Amino acid sequence: MGTDDERQARERGLTFFAKSQLLSSDDVTRALTRMAHEIVERNHVVSTLTIIGLQTGGEPFARRLCTLLSEVTGEPTSLGLLDVSFYRDDLSLNPVPSASTTSIDHDLTNRTVVLVDDVLFTGRTIRAALNALTDWGRPRAVQLAVMVDRGHRELPIRPDFVGKNLPTSLDEAIVATLDGVWIGTKVAP
Repeated sequence: MGTDDERQARERGLTFFAKSQLLSSDDVTRALTRMAHEIVERNHVVSTLTIIGLQTGGEPFARRLCTLLSEVTGEPTSLGLLDVSFYRDDLSLNPVPSASTTSIDHDLTNRTVVLVDDVLFTGRTIRAALNALTDWGRPRAVQLAVMVDRGHRELPIRPDFVGKNLPTSLDEAIVATLDGVWIGTKVAP
């Protein structure tokens, strides 16, 4: 993510100030490799599996997981990207986030969908993703893979596959990328 302590957060124009790096890029790679094996172990028929990365934080993790799953199974794995901006329940409280592109090129009916995101916090983004998925079919099952679970759930959402559990306080923030995971604070510019 760079060498200076100021990190640009992806959401709502906040600036992220890193206190420390918790996971290196090698740690992230190891966690994703483990998660890929866990996904294969749980879903024996990978031909009906679709990996859906949540825009924007989950996209790189979904792409990497898809590559790792193909390496583990020897079969291609379907990949999609999902923007949940207009499915969120906080649009009246916060400005409309900049929209990203949803890219799902097949019907999800009777498929197992693995939603992938960078950080699981309150669970509200995942709730929005579950609502958005209904526009693309009726999956047989939906599973959740996150790089970091930081706790503080407001909804009954639990991940199936976790890279790292990192309990945090409410005033701390986590930024997770393929280059590593940092803890710090977010402040308005």
